[in-house]
Amino acid sequence: MKTTLYLVRHGATEANLARPPRLQGRKHNPPLARLGVRQAEATRDFLAGRYLDTCYCSPLLRAVQTAAIVAAPHGLAPIPVDALAECDMGRWEGLDWQAIRYLDADAYQKHLANPLEHGFPGGESIAELTRRVGSALEALLRRHDGQSVLVIAHHIVIQSYLAGLLNLNHEQARRMTVEPCGISVVISEGETTMVSTLNAAFHLHAVAA
Repeated sequence: MKTTLYLVRHGATEANLARPPRLQGRKHNPPLARLGVRQAEATRDFLAGRYLDTCYCSPLLRAVQTAAIVAAPHGLAPIPVDALAECDMGRWEGLDWQAIRYLDADAYQKHLANPLEHGFPGGESIAELTRRVGSALEALLRRHDGQSVLVIAHHIVIQSYLAGLLNLNHEQARRMTVEPCGISVVISEGETTMVSTLNAAFHLHAVAA
């Protein structure tokens, strides 16, 4: 049977909208910005005509808020899953990449060269993140065989899972864009799991900044 997984990044927070954007991990738990709410509402309207059996989300507030908005027309109560939480970014949380490159140059260069091995100092590596997220999503696909599942999570969470399915190396994965409330679709049927849609965001074009 065909199982459809809708992977949606949460709507924007103030940290996402900052210029340059700041890294968000787990320690701080900001709500959606007003733009993020509008993005979630546009996603809700776009997906309202699709049939969804269930909804899961990261336990962090920005994902929970997005999930509640998007799942509302389907009468679904989003189920938080700890394994879908944002990457633990350790001491880099709250910083932007320019600041990290200046303040923590050695760790930054190691991370840039091999994020799978050299993760976020005091936090997770991309390899650790990929293992926990992959296990969680594969379990959901098995649990809901033949159904349509909505998952609201985070940029690196979605990026790492899709990169694995697409067999991308870390340089290619880093260039993959996952916009706030961008929709990616994964289809699982039999022994095959494939990405059918990557970061669809046309439903957001009318959402003003």
